[in-house]
Amino acid sequence: MSKQYDYDLLTIGAGSGGVRASRMAAQKGARVAVCEEDRVGGTCVLRGCVPKKLLVYASEFSGHFQDASGFGWHVGQTAIDWPRLIATKNKELDRLNGIYNNILSSNGVETLQGRGTIIDAHTVEVAGKRYTAEKILIAVGGWPTMPAIPGIEHAITSNEALDLPELPRRITIVGGGYIAVEFAGIFAGMGVEVTEIIRADRILRGFDDDLRSELEREMTKRGIKILSSTTVECINKKANHFELVLGDGESLETDVVMYATGRKPKIDGLGLENLGVAISDKGAIKVDDNYRTSVESIYAIGDATDRVCLTPVALAEGMALVNHLFGGESAGVDYENIPSAVFSQPPLGTVGLTEAQARERYGKVDVYTSGFRAMKHTLSGRDERTFMKLIVDPKTDRVVGAHMMGPDAAEIMQGLGIAMKCGATKAQFDATIGIHPSAAEEFVTMRDKRPEEE
Repeated sequence: MSKQYDYDLLTIGAGSGGVRASRMAAQKGARVAVCEEDRVGGTCVLRGCVPKKLLVYASEFSGHFQDASGFGWHVGQTAIDWPRLIATKNKELDRLNGIYNNILSSNGVETLQGRGTIIDAHTVEVAGKRYTAEKILIAVGGWPTMPAIPGIEHAITSNEALDLPELPRRITIVGGGYIAVEFAGIFAGMGVEVTEIIRADRILRGFDDDLRSELEREMTKRGIKILSSTTVECINKKANHFELVLGDGESLETDVVMYATGRKPKIDGLGLENLGVAISDKGAIKVDDNYRTSVESIYAIGDATDRVCLTPVALAEGMALVNHLFGGESAGVDYENIPSAVFSQPPLGTVGLTEAQARERYGKVDVYTSGFRAMKHTLSGRDERTFMKLIVDPKTDRVVGAHMMGPDAAEIMQGLGIAMKCGATKAQFDATIGIHPSAAEEFVTMRDKRPEEE
């Protein structure tokens, strides 16, 4: 570690990945600073995973109240106090922000307030002052994008949706990805009339096709109107609502328009173009297996590289980078079999390959599926199905894909992720004793392969 610089490592961005890398580097004896233009915590803590899931929890209560009578409970009139929910949610975010600040300070990491601009290979300017570092880490995350259509200035993104001053009567969400379907569930659970507009024929492109179809069916049962193969040409502001003009010439009235049509790395204004840092066609920073950019002293992790845009992946990349820079290790992150979840209603959990991906990689595959009504709903009377799926490579008997829609899908899939990381076979799944009665036991009791289509 050279003393000719102010720091051994200067991180731009204090989100999950940046904080983890900075803290771990400091623990290894490095002199570290992190600059941040907003509050410490990043997308996950302030504008993503955490506040969104808190709103998911809140929205699920409407269903719980409806289900209660089947179990002998008499629930009176209920109503959501949206401003109170937002206030308590923001109080929790303040608490987490304080924890993240304490993590940095207690580990000796200096926090520089302001957006960093890279001047040269070893210099970063923050709030008009320049700092030097032997290594520079870019961990600026991503930001929502919206198309350049007439009237787009009237639309909001997931950022603003988390802090609406009041609940609308109607909301139209444009987009079919996980953010769109999660917010569709949130607002529908709050009693809002929800319309979701997607360009594709189904929601959640990139997920297993069976899972996509099953979730769309359940969302429709909950009153969410999904307009597939549909585009928005423009947004017109009226006296007390908005009018969306659709690609087929039809129009749609709504009170709030939310776009969830993608995110991109937030690298504008960092000065990368002046340094010759290589950028992909999608606007992401190109890095090698050890997260080094095309400039030897500059590294990047997380959503800024647009590899796998998940908070735990950014955390893992941050640790791998620090172990490489300050521990002499060269192993990066293994991106195979990364479990993930969509906190839709009902939620999804998935790990490994989709059926289509598995067939492309292995040719013939064995597929096991199970669909059933969860035990809870035998008394609640709710018309909701749980769906599970295993995909197996018949040559090795290894389970190469696991997918679930239903309560606790994320919790269950975390355990399956460990098994698949260890290379578990279908025979080992079959030999595992299930926990009864539970939904999870279905993953170790599926015995009948789905017949091959002719």
